[in-house]
Amino acid sequence: MTNRPPAITGLHGAGAIGTVTLDWKPVSWITVVDHYAVYVDDTLVGKTVYPHFVHRGLGFTGVTRSYHVVTVDAAGNRSRSSGAAAVANLTSVTVSGVPVATVGTFDGKGSELALSPKGYAGYPARFPSDVDYTFGTSTPSADWSYLLPGPADKWAGSKNHRATFRFELTAVPEQDLDLALWLIDSHASLAASAVLTVNGTEVDRLTFANGATKGSTIADSTYPGSPLRPSYLERPLPRALFRAGANVLELFKDQGSWIAYDALGIFSRK
Repeated sequence: MTNRPPAITGLHGAGAIGTVTLDWKPVSWITVVDHYAVYVDDTLVGKTVYPHFVHRGLGFTGVTRSYHVVTVDAAGNRSRSSGAAAVANLTSVTVSGVPVATVGTFDGKGSELALSPKGYAGYPARFPSDVDYTFGTSTPSADWSYLLPGPADKWAGSKNHRATFRFELTAVPEQDLDLALWLIDSHASLAASAVLTVNGTEVDRLTFANGATKGSTIADSTYPGSPLRPSYLERPLPRALFRAGANVLELFKDQGSWIAYDALGIFSRK
């Protein structure tokens, strides 16, 4: 009679833009685990040796999926299935909202931006006073660098850098607006953070996920086998931050290394 390894317990998950993250209580060390097999319904979506799994590439409209996990031991024996966990990825504001001002296209590519795909060494000469972009007047291919460098980047002067994004509003918004900052990649260990400011008010310190350190020379995260590690940062911006007329959003990169843009945008709510 085959001895089944124990089933895992405590499976739970959390959704984000394009991803679901699962965690569970690992089985006892007495069991020599080869891997945990992760399923959506009856479809295997991944294997891991850790009690943790990130299901990526789920798109930008929220969908609830039913996950379960099976323990597989070193002899190939399989446990009973864990209890199911229903988890939804989040709907992006690029789907649910209306664009107010954007730079770049939210498509997993950065090729439409200045210096892309691998001209980062030209940043100091092209942007000696950093990026200053006006929506409706500036041109992405000329005026918005595909990378925002940080103080860890010797090629950009080993100093802090700022990206300034200017846009007009006909009136103070009636509801909060939303920021979407999509990256095709970032430095694998030094992505760190940047300070977000709107009209001179510090709103937040944005922490970036570590990427694959490939986005400085590759502009496309969408093709099969792409080595890039895209990430998606979205957050509300209180309506009180904005004014009728000229508005200014700034990203001040005072920690770590570069991030590689997919696109940046301000969205209103439907």
